[in-house]
Amino acid sequence: MARLRHTDWPDRLWIVRHGQSAGNVARDAAELANTHLIDIDTRDADTPLSALGQRQAQALGEWFADLPHNRRPNVLLTSPFVRAQQTVHAVADALGIDRDEIGVDERLREKEFGILDRYTVAGIRATFPELAEQRALVGKFYFRPPGGESWCDVILRLRSVLEVLRRDHVGDRVLIVGHQVIVNCFRYLLECMDEKQILDTDRQADVPNCSVTEYAIDRDTPDARFELRVANFALPLEEAGAPVTVEADVPVGPR
Repeated sequence: MARLRHTDWPDRLWIVRHGQSAGNVARDAAELANTHLIDIDTRDADTPLSALGQRQAQALGEWFADLPHNRRPNVLLTSPFVRAQQTVHAVADALGIDRDEIGVDERLREKEFGILDRYTVAGIRATFPELAEQRALVGKFYFRPPGGESWCDVILRLRSVLEVLRRDHVGDRVLIVGHQVIVNCFRYLLECMDEKQILDTDRQADVPNCSVTEYAIDRDTPDARFELRVANFALPLEEAGAPVTVEADVPVGPR
């Protein structure tokens, strides 16, 4: 196979976490009440945005629409989960892109938590003490709950997404809407991190809802590389006066 050049990338790539979800709100209530289970009626894939999350998604769309035309996304990809699709729909509407043109890709879905789905941290410790102990020993990068995924499993599926970007979207401006772990796992791949580096990055701060992580390449510069321009950029919300939230996605298992 021919060696891929540094220039075999989209012109720009934005990776965005969805807006605040109704699951985030339910999780906060469960943690505040010190209960073991999160009280929410929908399965994780069907959990919608909260009212605040809808405002955040609209603010994100307006921010992208204010960019010069040649710097706006022309390719939209999203997780199939409802909260991510609602977020990217707001962006598509603001940009005048038909929703039918959005690529829905199951590889961009949330990390699967398996048996730990819907449990709070306290609930996991109380109900599955052996799993909690195993995770502490193995570390969350490699820990895979029964029926769920490790971070490595998520990274494996994202590797093939990167190959699609380098094959089909060279020169495009691509927006991906996903989840917190998706953002971090893309960073692991694109910035050639190791386990310690990505977990240190994860510990520093959660990924704010509707924040922007951007990669780009300067095609006018010889030997230019595709590289990080900004990480977890929350200015689109701040400019619109929409509160910035950093709550983790539901289900709350070990991220």
